[in-house]
Amino acid sequence: MLKFDDSSIIKKQNIDVGYFFEKVKSKFKLTLLSNDSGFQRSIKEQNLHRPGLALAGFVDLFSFSRVQIFGNTEMHYLAQLDDVQKLNSLDRIFQFDIPCIILTNNNQPYPGFIDLANSHNVPVFITPLSTTKLIYFVSDFLDDQFAPKVSVHGSFVDVYGVGILFTGKSGVGKSEVALDLIERGHRLVADDVIILTKKGEGILMGSGTDLVKHFMEIRGLGLINIEKMFGIRAIRFQKRLEVIVELEVWDEKGDYTRTGLDESTISMLDVEIPHIKLPILPGKNITVISEVISLHYLLKHYGYDAAKIFQDRLSQSIQKGKNPDIRRGVDYFEHDFE
Repeated sequence: MLKFDDSSIIKKQNIDVGYFFEKVKSKFKLTLLSNDSGFQRSIKEQNLHRPGLALAGFVDLFSFSRVQIFGNTEMHYLAQLDDVQKLNSLDRIFQFDIPCIILTNNNQPYPGFIDLANSHNVPVFITPLSTTKLIYFVSDFLDDQFAPKVSVHGSFVDVYGVGILFTGKSGVGKSEVALDLIERGHRLVADDVIILTKKGEGILMGSGTDLVKHFMEIRGLGLINIEKMFGIRAIRFQKRLEVIVELEVWDEKGDYTRTGLDESTISMLDVEIPHIKLPILPGKNITVISEVISLHYLLKHYGYDAAKIFQDRLSQSIQKGKNPDIRRGVDYFEHDFE
């Protein structure tokens, strides 16, 4: 049985404000208003915070470790204060170790705001996006950055839109199967090292590493670049994991399913993924079987399960008191001798 242990789990790492800004500035239309002296500050969690109560003076429950969002509410509150009160209110939250501040709706900072931020080395950004839209985008980005991740060895291919991860012992032929599928028009997501990220409940998204990307090692040949060799049609950068196919050398004593009624799954990051153990022996076309696995998965996804339907037909025949026979399925050939 294929197992994934805790050693393959990638530990959560904090990101700094500089990395955050570099990755999202064009997506979320962020502009830096302060200097970059605070870019080394750490963002330690995916949740955001609107510091309305903290600005008003209540800081007992101030979530200062989160990215701070200044929307219309916060800016309108500050607008009611005189200049001294504004600076005192802002200085109160700058006493905490906050990562950064984002002004939404193109709200312009009040006089002294940026100077105060620079003196405390807190980056300040501005965006034309509404507060609701920005919170949605930034929360989704940070949720992805802090999502549970695991690294696995194998070949990950998009076959007819179904993400199939081929696993097995080293040298069993995972990359060769993936290469054959690519030749038949399917798409490589990653080879050798795959990073799986938990997105929401019950969803694992897979991608390659930044170093390997779409390179593939073929034993006896060496490294090849799938994108350069087969073109952009042969790759994709991410795909949902839907089926795990474990390749192993044929074992006469091995336990292989014959009917498909007993569905096997593997738990990865608390997500149950369908698991198929596929034996390899001479004359067996693993590539075609992999395509069939994908089509079979799609049929089951849309409500058609061949194994269960055959079982129902067999049960109905037995209930009617008929013994299953081996009569041909065509009653009369009607002179069709083709």
